[in-house]
Amino acid sequence: MDIAKYLEDMKNMVNIALDEYLRPKADIPKILIEAMRYSVLAGGKRLRPILCLASGQVLGGRIETILPVACAIELIHTYSLIHDDLPAIDNDDFRRGKLSNHKMFGEDMAIAAGDCLLTYAFELISSSYTDGKVRPELALRLVQEISTAAGITGMVAGQVVDIKSTSKELDKNVLQYIHTHKTGALITASVRTGAMVAGATAQELEALTNYAKNIGLAFQIVDDLLDVVGDKKKLGKTVGKDSEQKKMTYVSVYGARKADQIARQKIAAANNSLSQFKEPDLLIQIADFIVKRQS
Repeated sequence: MDIAKYLEDMKNMVNIALDEYLRPKADIPKILIEAMRYSVLAGGKRLRPILCLASGQVLGGRIETILPVACAIELIHTYSLIHDDLPAIDNDDFRRGKLSNHKMFGEDMAIAAGDCLLTYAFELISSSYTDGKVRPELALRLVQEISTAAGITGMVAGQVVDIKSTSKELDKNVLQYIHTHKTGALITASVRTGAMVAGATAQELEALTNYAKNIGLAFQIVDDLLDVVGDKKKLGKTVGKDSEQKKMTYVSVYGARKADQIARQKIAAANNSLSQFKEPDLLIQIADFIVKRQS
């Protein structure tokens, strides 16, 4: 398989669907939908929705059935980026090669746009999986899975610990907590929900969860490395911010060489988790892409 072509094709499919889901409507304030569309359609790798689609495909699931939850996850991811960039948190002026949402629309509208994207994600899931085409109880499982990953025991928890750990003494356990929650939780949910829609067994879901947890951590470690050695043009955001803000990262705790070794070990462990599947090559290639990426 040409993994580059697959990733590009899936990204385009997700972008078309996102554009459709965020069509302006008469009863939505124009400035609000503009702010939402600005950040969602600004670009990005679409890794989370692609992982959702790919895990379902490996189990024989239909892309069109998985696509709504994949897009919902991307809406949640984008909301988190909008809020991360705010002056009260990371205070970043650029995202995906463009001005951050609050620099374009103001802090008040950036907060509102993020809030709406988070809420709309669950509206999208509930409306897509209660229409008679799939088992309605699936909607409840998906909402529970994603809300847990995004909320007080997942992404937001990791963000809070990250904020409160800035400039503090380096601690490997705290670092692990931040990365597995702030980044890893939503990546894990992406893989698990795609598998759920495809009808994964408990054993298959456990294997895919191990895969997802390892690639989620590897992804954030690579992010830490790219903040030190990355190209601003390729990344589409400011580099060196972690060091400037005295963030706790795998580079600050372990050094760049050791961090790279850990990321590769996590990818190897992820791929080893897929041994029970007949055709795991797609997920293996995506894992390899994560550790080799430059943006």
